[in-house]
Amino acid sequence: MRVKTFRGSSTATVFAEIKAEFGDSAVILSNKSVEESGRKIHEIMVGVEGQEAPVQPQATRDDVIGEAMNNIPEWNQEWNQIKGHMMALLKPQMNLNLLAPRQRLALEYLEREGVEGKVIMSLFHELRQDASKAILPVLETIAPVCPFDNENWPQKFHALAGPHGVGKTSTIIRLALREKKANPGARICVASADQGQGKGRLVLRHYADLSGLEFRDLATREDFATLMGESHNFDKVFIDLPGLSGNAELDAWLGVCGLNGACDLAVHLVLNPYFAPAQYTAFLKKYKSVKLKSLIWTKLDESCAYGALVNMSHESGLPVSLLSYGSGLRNSLKSAVAKDFWRLIFKHQLPKNEKIEFAKAV
Repeated sequence: MRVKTFRGSSTATVFAEIKAEFGDSAVILSNKSVEESGRKIHEIMVGVEGQEAPVQPQATRDDVIGEAMNNIPEWNQEWNQIKGHMMALLKPQMNLNLLAPRQRLALEYLEREGVEGKVIMSLFHELRQDASKAILPVLETIAPVCPFDNENWPQKFHALAGPHGVGKTSTIIRLALREKKANPGARICVASADQGQGKGRLVLRHYADLSGLEFRDLATREDFATLMGESHNFDKVFIDLPGLSGNAELDAWLGVCGLNGACDLAVHLVLNPYFAPAQYTAFLKKYKSVKLKSLIWTKLDESCAYGALVNMSHESGLPVSLLSYGSGLRNSLKSAVAKDFWRLIFKHQLPKNEKIEFAKAV
């Protein structure tokens, strides 16, 4: 039997790593939590029959160097450098004077706003074919929007994924309250799968109690199965997913929780507009999944530029479904529509408030 110990900040993260490496063949030998430097670490030991670890010969100096060179994440860095050099060669050939004045001004503005060169070049090649072509329809093909409503998003389960601190929990509360206002008789459930963030779970439970919403705590695969089994009791279920740390990836995590099947689920990636470009690339890799359906942008009022919104839509192919801004739960959420989205990009004008009323108990 091959025995291996996995450690992480939450049991869900650890189980995701186990699932990714061993599939369903792993046998749990021990499961415990330890305190290290004031942090709670979950440690799970598993064993797999018939997978004895082979005895490796002692590595030579050349082996060590070769392995290190092969494992360096410089493939991505090298490829990014190649793309950078290609862009540097191609950009002088991109004569903006070939465009109509309004088209040229729009591309120059987008470049100053932080829209990446490859997006600008795609726009240029599309626009140069017709000097009379309006730029907005072309932009809408690169960065589509799909308003978050029941017509566009009929799924019963909506899960919000993304790194820690981007505003997933507050967005779920806003969504649930908005749904409650629009459909007073709707049966709405909010669920927390983020076992590593006790504060967020307590806040979600608190507002669920105050607003007459159902609350579920999701810690194990069985908890998810139970929630799916009682889905007929609810019209909408909003799930707060944990931020994934280390090498954990969304697709593997969903598989561990039994959510990669045919369940009526849409996952939405929640992001802020002021991460570095390399970080956005890492997020797209970490949260890639067939269940990932849209982008939600939060904390828009804290940003000084919005080029990232265009870059991420172009890179991921996902539409933007929600825009969120401000620290309060009222008047801080708006379904994404094209005119609001592009006013934000070109004029830095936040969308008009979509008022949310609290339940009387709040």
